[in-house]
Amino acid sequence: MIGLRKLALRTPRGWEEVVRLRTIMAESSFHTTSEAKAEFRDLLQKAKHVVVLTGAGASAESGIPTFRGSGGFWRTYRAEELATPVAFTRNASLVWEFYSYRREVVLTKQPNKAHYAISELQERLKQEGRTVTVVTQNIDELHQRAGSKDVIELHGTLFKTRCTKCCHIEENRNSPIVPALQGKGAPDPDAKEAKIPEKDLPRCSRPNCGALMRPHVVWFGERLDFKVLQKTNDALENCDMCLLVGTSSVVYPAAAFAPMLAKKGVPVAEFNMEETPCTGEFRFHFQGPAGETLPPLLADKTE
Repeated sequence: MIGLRKLALRTPRGWEEVVRLRTIMAESSFHTTSEAKAEFRDLLQKAKHVVVLTGAGASAESGIPTFRGSGGFWRTYRAEELATPVAFTRNASLVWEFYSYRREVVLTKQPNKAHYAISELQERLKQEGRTVTVVTQNIDELHQRAGSKDVIELHGTLFKTRCTKCCHIEENRNSPIVPALQGKGAPDPDAKEAKIPEKDLPRCSRPNCGALMRPHVVWFGERLDFKVLQKTNDALENCDMCLLVGTSSVVYPAAAFAPMLAKKGVPVAEFNMEETPCTGEFRFHFQGPAGETLPPLLADKTE
């Protein structure tokens, strides 16, 4: 197809034709989007068991770093270099600096409109005898702070720790998590390592243990918790509509969930800043910030 600019230069009334074609394209896009929104609302109204799968993009609008892409560094490290069992064994102080920084950042942020829209949908459908299950790859607990209940955290949470010896799990919202990490964890590439002695890092509180604690998150190279995965599979088994919010569809096994549903004929709606490798497999794709695209589509139109 000839480009619009070339068309403008090659035809006697070129620019008028360009304007006409652009108007047609814009109207076509508008009608397509409007029809998609209407169809989405209709399907959502009929759905009995909705699953909402969220990724880093859902929290990025709250100002939480994703550590992905060209700027996804903490100091000179990528997350993949620090979020591993090997890295923790090699340098627990450095890894705890990284996670302490992430904890402190999250504590300064608030849920965004997308988080609240999902929470409100869950509560409204519950009153109607329907269910909304939130399954997130995020570890920031913003869904819970927005009011969502029984959130399935695929990758754990920043605000729990797990003992490296007895596997005891405990909640910890201290700021900082231990005194030795006060003022540590700056992301500046020139920042010096704190080199905190292991005895001053988070320790297990159970009597007769006191071993080193690690963040209660799933690191690269680790398997998802079996019970968490089972709960997720149960939700997916019953799902008759899926919303995919702010996820790049590249981190497995979560990346396989929505395509699996789509192949079964379950309507999947993707809300993202850009298309993903799986976009073509889904029923809907709503492009833009989820905080803008999601709330109007999930709002109760009967009010």
